[in-house]
Amino acid sequence: MRNTGERKAWADKRAEIMGRPGAGASYEAARIRFELGEAVRLRCEEPGLTGTVPLLERLAEALEMRLGVRFRTLREAG
Repeated sequence: MRNTGERKAWADKRAEIMGRPGAGASYEAARIRFELGEAVRLRCEEPGLTGTVPLLERLAEALEMRLGVRFRTLREAG
């Protein structure tokens, strides 16, 4: 990427990214994950429960899974 000293407008940058193969599907998957997390957070906040982590730990245990958080490169998350 060359540095021209100019910044792209967000709309231009977004259009460039969304034009890449598989970008639409990746965006949709990320949107669903975000909405799920937001729904869990909002549900926990309704009765005054601000600690979503214990709820997620119980959910993971009920599903016989282990709760984990990790960072992945955008290429890996694809």
